[in-house]
Amino acid sequence: MNRSRRTVCTTAALTLALSALLFTEAAYAGKPVGSGKGSSKSEEGGSDKSGNGIYAAAEVKYTGAVAKGNASGNVASSDVNWTPPPCWYAPKYGAKEFKKKMSKELKEAASAPGMAGHAGAAINELERHYEDDYGWTDTPGYKDYNVDKDGEGMFWAAYENPNEPDYLKRTSCSDIPFWVENGEAPPPRYEEAISPEMLAALAYQHMELPKTKVTLAPDGNTKVKLPTWAWLDKAAFDEVEATAAIDIPGFNLRATTTAKPKSLTLDPGTEDATTLPADGQCPIVDGRIGEPYAKGKAKETPPCGIVYGRSSAGATFPLKASLTWEISWTGTGQNAAVGMPDGKIEAVQDVTVEEIQSINR
Repeated sequence: MNRSRRTVCTTAALTLALSALLFTEAAYAGKPVGSGKGSSKSEEGGSDKSGNGIYAAAEVKYTGAVAKGNASGNVASSDVNWTPPPCWYAPKYGAKEFKKKMSKELKEAASAPGMAGHAGAAINELERHYEDDYGWTDTPGYKDYNVDKDGEGMFWAAYENPNEPDYLKRTSCSDIPFWVENGEAPPPRYEEAISPEMLAALAYQHMELPKTKVTLAPDGNTKVKLPTWAWLDKAAFDEVEATAAIDIPGFNLRATTTAKPKSLTLDPGTEDATTLPADGQCPIVDGRIGEPYAKGKAKETPPCGIVYGRSSAGATFPLKASLTWEISWTGTGQNAAVGMPDGKIEAVQDVTVEEIQSINR
């Protein structure tokens, strides 16, 4: 982001003042700011019949195979360096709504005790910026909060990802609200402006995949040195989709993330065991992973399974099964599917391994 030193310093000062006004209200996705007591505004966007403009906070809506509420799903990315967006910029205020909120809070802040020096100067600059068309370098000012353009665009502001544990990352979208005309893209300098790709990543983060439970056979407890067959039911191979979308007046954006089963990796839970195949990765063959055990195959080698070398001595071994899913997405303006890092979901099940009992005569 190439900005002059004057721009950076001014933006920093304005952001510092604004944080005490707007950002203290938890601007999380799904938790819009400034609904206004007693008004008829809708949290999902729409007309404000009180005459104060349009309030259309861009709440991200999740549908499909997603975790309940605003919780993260159960999928872990295979790429440790891949992370969903910690924050983003999206539409939040109509011009009249923004003016009503900012005018009130700037006035209260200016009259608060101790508001002098740099803090007071920053508040004055905020007033000039939004009221008197005062801008700097690549950041234009606004005349009377763009009230004469109400309905033709929105003030975009920061949203935090509530599932981002790092506070500094979560609050790193710190630019002051800026105006974007309906149907136009934000200026390129706002790299964190919401996009279909970001929505796809958020859908990935909230995706809830079926739990992985491996079927083992022959029936009963596993025997030492006899192959244990492992497979997954066919139902585990259905594609899973999760969608993240923003749908408000003048702004519509969506992305659907799709997961397809790819392979199963087995970890026997003990070093005294051999996996089949040797690397423990059972691929999808003819639309399935592994092969169901059939009577009479006890001594055959399964395409997916384990041979335990010793008993669990009255206890159990923790068999870990990791199902890898191939992830891709499509979204607004994106016709072909785009790849994303594979996802994994793990499950642990206890396995009892017994010695083979024999009778010598």
